[in-house]
Amino acid sequence: MTLGPEPLGPEPLSPEQYYAQIEAATAAIAALVEDGDLARPVPTCPDWTLRELAIHVGRVHRWAAAITGTRSAECISFRSLPDGRFPDDPAERAPWLTAGARRAVAAIAEAGGDQVWTFGELVPASFWGRRMAHETLVHAADAQLAAGRQPDIAPRIAADAIDEWLTVISGPLYGRPDPRAAALPPGRVLHVHATDKGLDGAGEWLISHDRDGISVRPGHGRGDAALTGPAAALLLVLLRRAPADDPAVAVFGDGALVTQWLAETSF
Repeated sequence: MTLGPEPLGPEPLSPEQYYAQIEAATAAIAALVEDGDLARPVPTCPDWTLRELAIHVGRVHRWAAAITGTRSAECISFRSLPDGRFPDDPAERAPWLTAGARRAVAAIAEAGGDQVWTFGELVPASFWGRRMAHETLVHAADAQLAAGRQPDIAPRIAADAIDEWLTVISGPLYGRPDPRAAALPPGRVLHVHATDKGLDGAGEWLISHDRDGISVRPGHGRGDAALTGPAAALLLVLLRRAPADDPAVAVFGDGALVTQWLAETSF
C-alpha cells in the first residue's frame, strides 16, 4: 500500500484545516480533562479511562512531532519522547495536552514535503497533518461520548476521515496482510455513501475484493450492500464508535456483509 497525504475521495483539506482540527479536537479533550473525572471509563476504547485517553493523545502528538521534526526515516519509540509524562499537577494537564498539539502542528508544518517514516514507508511529512487531525478527532469523540455528549463533527472533516480510514488506516500497514480481505469476501462489493448535501457527491466509496485484492475507489455504484447516512454518523459507525443499527444510518442489501466488515475492521 502506498501512503500519502492526498485523499482518494473528497477534495483534500488544506494543511491549515488539518492543523486547526488537531488543535480544536485537542482543546475539546483538554476541557474534559480539566473539568471531568479522569477515572471515567471510555466505553468506545475498552480498558481505557479518560486519563489513559489523554495520555495517549498527548504522547501521539509528541511522537508525530518527533518523527517530523527530526525527519526520521525510522520509527521513534514512545519511551524516548521528551516531555511524554502526564503531569501530576491537575492544573498542568490541559496545558500539557494543548502544548503537544501545538508542537505537532509546528513540526509538521516546518517539515512540509520532506520525507519521513510512516508505518514502514517514507512519505511527505504532511501525511502526519491528516493523520493527527483524524486521530485526535476520533479520540475527542471518544471522550465526549464517555461524558455523555454527542460529538459534533462537520461533514467535510468526517468525510475526509472516512476516506483516510477506508483507503489507508484500515489497510495493510507495516507490510502486513490486508486485514480488509477478511472483512470483505472475494467477489463482493460494499458501497459507503455519505448523504450530506454539502459534499457535492464526493462522499461515496466502493470497496471491492477481486483477484488483485481489496480496492477502494471514490464514486457512486452498486454494491452487494450499502451503508448510508450523514458523514459524521457513518464515521462513528465505521470506526465502531456507534452501532450499525444507529438510527442515523441505513443498511441496504446484504446486511450480513456490513456486519462482517465492521467486525473485521477496527480503529
